[in-house]
Amino acid sequence: MKVLKKTALLLIALITYTSCNYLDIVPDEMDREENAFEDPNAALRYIYSCYSYLPQENQSGAIDMLTSDEIVTPFENEVFAIFLWGNYTSTSPVISYWNTLYSGLRQCHIFLKNVDKVPGLSTQLRNDYAAQAKFLIGYYHYLLIRCYGPIILIKGDESISTLPENYAARSPLDECIEYACQMLDEAVTDLPTVRPTIYEYGLATSVAAKAVKAKMLLYAASPLFNGNTEFYANFKNKDNQVLMPLEYDFKKWDNARTAMEEAIIAAKDAGHDLYMTDNYNSNLNPYPEDPIQHRLRYTMLDRGNKEILLAETRPEGLYDLQNKTMPNGYYAWNGIAPTWTMLNRFYTKNGLPYDEDPSFKDNNKLEIVTVDASRSVQAKPGQRTILFNLDREPRYYAWVAFQGGYYELMSATNNGSYTPDKGYENGRLICDFVVGGNCSRGESMQSLRANNYSPSGYLSKKGIDPTNAVGGSRTYPNSYPWPVIRLADLYLGYAEACVETNDLDNAKIYLNKVRTRAGIPTVEDSWKNVATLDQNKLRQIVRQERLIEFFLEKQNFWDLRRWKIAEEYYGTKVKGLNVNATTIENFAQVVTLDFERNFQSPMNYLMPIPIDELNKNENLVNNPGY
Repeated sequence: MKVLKKTALLLIALITYTSCNYLDIVPDEMDREENAFEDPNAALRYIYSCYSYLPQENQSGAIDMLTSDEIVTPFENEVFAIFLWGNYTSTSPVISYWNTLYSGLRQCHIFLKNVDKVPGLSTQLRNDYAAQAKFLIGYYHYLLIRCYGPIILIKGDESISTLPENYAARSPLDECIEYACQMLDEAVTDLPTVRPTIYEYGLATSVAAKAVKAKMLLYAASPLFNGNTEFYANFKNKDNQVLMPLEYDFKKWDNARTAMEEAIIAAKDAGHDLYMTDNYNSNLNPYPEDPIQHRLRYTMLDRGNKEILLAETRPEGLYDLQNKTMPNGYYAWNGIAPTWTMLNRFYTKNGLPYDEDPSFKDNNKLEIVTVDASRSVQAKPGQRTILFNLDREPRYYAWVAFQGGYYELMSATNNGSYTPDKGYENGRLICDFVVGGNCSRGESMQSLRANNYSPSGYLSKKGIDPTNAVGGSRTYPNSYPWPVIRLADLYLGYAEACVETNDLDNAKIYLNKVRTRAGIPTVEDSWKNVATLDQNKLRQIVRQERLIEFFLEKQNFWDLRRWKIAEEYYGTKVKGLNVNATTIENFAQVVTLDFERNFQSPMNYLMPIPIDELNKNENLVNNPGY
């Protein structure tokens, strides 16, 4: 039996920060299962391989990276764009995790069946390895549930000789969630709270297990999965077994709240906290010069960040987020652009939505103004921009590049991509999206590019290391541990559960923790004399806070679905400024962008099960609509 993949990747290999060869630890495929457990080193290699089935979280071609309404990109010739177009089907699922995640589950169960047979393996390591496998079993089930809803539960090393008529059917959603949580609970017992060495970074911990469980229960309580008779009243197995809970259960929000609270306490006890360092790498690039913006820009990037509870440590590729996003250069492609919808989600400096802030809501957002010296940390004094870009919250300036604003990057010492005559200051670029500018679509109207440009007239800076030295040759960007789950996620998840259980005081406390780190007023100070902070208003606020805080962190794709409002955002063409303009006057127009968008409700709320799996398993039903 072949049990080890040649291509297995180790999450523990912090290969981007140290020079090591951990990816070479896993050997070629073995002919016999027993060979994989013949000694402690073989067992170590096997448990590492169990992680290899996890989707790589920092790849731009992932199902959820560039496929929400927050971003528009000219790279829609790539596979991921089919999710934006709504053209994925059971026959052509395009990006599907079904088979990969089930292969991972099988790998983990084989390990659990055999780990007690390993000679010479200490009890401590045996328990740790088994707990890691249980964590992965819970986590793989969580990822499957998030994609597909009710799934086939894998509770052991299923026999490959099972007859097709005896293949398992899907289990009801509540049963799936209960089993995933059970495995995570069992894992907690023998997992350490932290992994003390750099070589173990990314392996399962008890804190990560509690965090995944909390997120699982938050999904269970959310409108998509909690009493959704509109979508799933007739969603049944072939034996007529109902697969989705059809009665709203308030207690599920209580369960989510308790799990979030337990995960937060565990994280704090283990030394995790919100990232508050204001000067990381400032010796390499002093920008952003505003300390709050600096902190926010590096929240994802600091390799010692204690906010991260679960990390992706595999390096991103040459054609992933950073190189696709950075302004024009030989291997910098200027193309990950926030949409007008996303830009409007960011608050004003007063911590309020732009259209609800009494000081801003009557503004002409597109009025062209000249940046004055008092706003030098927002944009370059003397540059012309639109009023909409000024006096926004610090996250806007940390994560968004706009006309007349800054993009913090280094130009390589030799053959650098950026030069002073094209707006480069030592450590940052002054952005110009008007045709002929350094971030524009082309040098002239006769040379407009069909690719490698910002469709919206903005660029993202989220997850882009300001110390990247962009040059005129192939360059891999600086790597960092991608935050799969960070503490702010738990804080806002807890706040959301508190809102739904009408504990509004605690909801405000945890909202304010994230808002204070972001450099904006508390929710009470912001909304004083503007609106009453009742349950409905706080629900709106906590959702908007999540959409801002986790911009481009692969959360919005799932959040808009679990809140059951995805069709409002994914079925509408996105907007941006007019990048086909030679003057700022013509640039300062909101236009509908010619990029296909389609979302079929309720079908696209869940992913399709591949048709090959349905053909093999006569007891398997697909998700509604496919």
